[in-house]
Amino acid sequence: MDAVLDFLLSIWKFFADNILTQPAYFIGLIVVLGYMLLRRPWYEVLSGFVKATAGYLILGVGAGGLVGNFRPILVGLKDRFQLDAMVIDPYFGQNAVQSGLDAMGTAFSAVIVLLLVAFIFNITLVAFKKYTKMRAIFTTGHVQVQQAATAFWLVLFAFPTLADTWLLVIMGLLLGLYWAVGTNLTVKPTQDLTDGAGFSIAHQQMFGLAVISNLAARMNSGKNKSKRLEDMQFPGWLSIFNENIVATSILMMLFFGTILLILGKDYLTTAGFLGVGKSFFFYIITTALNFAVYLTILQLGVRTFVTELSASFRGISEKLLPGAVPGVDCAVSYGFGSPNAVTVGFLFGAFGQFLAIGALILLKSPVLVIAGFVPVFFDNATIAVFANNKGGVRAAMLFPFIAGLLQVFGSAFIASWVGLAAYGGYLGMLDWAVLWPVFTILMKYLSFAGVALIVVGLVLIPQLQYRADKKNYFLVTDDYEQYKANKAAELKV
Repeated sequence: MDAVLDFLLSIWKFFADNILTQPAYFIGLIVVLGYMLLRRPWYEVLSGFVKATAGYLILGVGAGGLVGNFRPILVGLKDRFQLDAMVIDPYFGQNAVQSGLDAMGTAFSAVIVLLLVAFIFNITLVAFKKYTKMRAIFTTGHVQVQQAATAFWLVLFAFPTLADTWLLVIMGLLLGLYWAVGTNLTVKPTQDLTDGAGFSIAHQQMFGLAVISNLAARMNSGKNKSKRLEDMQFPGWLSIFNENIVATSILMMLFFGTILLILGKDYLTTAGFLGVGKSFFFYIITTALNFAVYLTILQLGVRTFVTELSASFRGISEKLLPGAVPGVDCAVSYGFGSPNAVTVGFLFGAFGQFLAIGALILLKSPVLVIAGFVPVFFDNATIAVFANNKGGVRAAMLFPFIAGLLQVFGSAFIASWVGLAAYGGYLGMLDWAVLWPVFTILMKYLSFAGVALIVVGLVLIPQLQYRADKKNYFLVTDDYEQYKANKAAELKV
C-alpha cells in the first residue's frame, strides 16, 4: 500500500513541478485537451500547443524584462538610503514563508499538497456549477504556489495547535473557495473588456477587480461622464501621446529618470547596473525605452496564446465542464482596451505606494515596506485597464492610487502581525493586503466560527450574483452575443 501511495505521490510531484506550476505548459496542456475533445486533427492539436505555450513564454519574457528593468530602482532605494525593510512582492512573500517554515521544521512540500487539495476543490465546485453558480477554473500555476504558501502561513497562524489533517482541510476549503469565487467574480468584467473572449482573470486582485469595476461603472453613470483613454485624441503637439509606445517611453523617462538621477551615477556604477565609462544619460533613455519594448513583447505573447486558449477551451466547456471558462494571468488583459491604461495604472499605483511608504517612515512604523515591482505594476496596471473600461480616465487614475495605498498599509499590518515581516517579505497584492487580513482576523479571534463565516460568505457571493440577473448569468459565457443583445434590449425599455 505504501509503495502505491509513493508511486502516486511521485506522479503528482512530477506533474506539479513540470506542468501545474509552469503556466506555459499547463496552458499548453489545456489547449491539447480542448482540441482533442473537439476532435481536431493531430497537426492542429500540435500547432495549438506550440502557439499557446510559446505565446505564454513570450508573455513571460515581457513580464521578466519589466521586472528586471525596475530592479536598479528597487535595489537602489534600499541600498542608497540604508533601508532595511520587508519587500511586498509575491516571490519575496513565497521565500519568506519558505524560510519561516524551515525555521519551524515544516517541509514546504506541505504547501504543494495544499495546492492540490484547493485545485481539486475548485474544479469540483465548477463541475457542480448548476448549484454552486461558479463558472471559472484558476489555471495560473505560479500564482497558485504563491497563494498556497501565504494561505498556509495565515491559517497556521490562526490555528497553531490544530492537527495537520484538519489544518489541510481548512486551508484547502478556504483557498479552493477563494479561487473559485474570485475567478467567477471576474467573468463578467473580463467578458465586457474583451468582448466575449471566453476567459476570466485568475490572479492576486480578483475581488478587487470586481469591486473596482462596479464602483467605476457607478462613478461614470452620471451626466459628467469620463472618456476612456482609447477614446481620447490629444491635439497639436500632445498628439504624440496618442501613440502607446511614445506615451509609455516619455512617461517612463520622466519617472525612471527622476529616481535614477536621485540614486546617482556613482551608485549605479558601483552597484554594477551602469558600466564603467558608459553614458548615464543614455542609460536612463534606454531604461525608459526598454519599458515600452517589454510591454510590447508582453502584449504580443497575449495575442499569441489567447486565441488558441479561447478556441480550444470550447472542448472542455462542452464535453467535460459545460459552461466553464479558464481563469488566466492578469497580464492577458493588457491586450485589450487602451494600452495607455497600463502605464497610467503603474504610475498612479506607484504614487500611492510611495506616498504610503513615506507615511510609514514619518509615523515610525515598526515595519518598513519596500515596493515590489509585481504589485506596483501588475496589480495596478490591471486595475487601471478594468477601471478605464468601466469608468474612463478618472477611474483609471483614482483606483490604482487607492490600491497603492492599501497594498502598503494592509501588507505592513498583516505581515507584522503574523510574523512574516521578520523573514523579509509578504505577497503584497490587493486581495492579500485587504481581503485575506480580514479572513485572518476572523479565524484568529472567532476560531471555527470565523472559518464558517468566511465559507458562508464566499458561497453566497455567486448565489447573489445569479439572483441579480438570472436570465443572463450563464449566458455571458455560453453565448456572449445573445447576452449583449439582451442587455441592449433592456436599455431600450
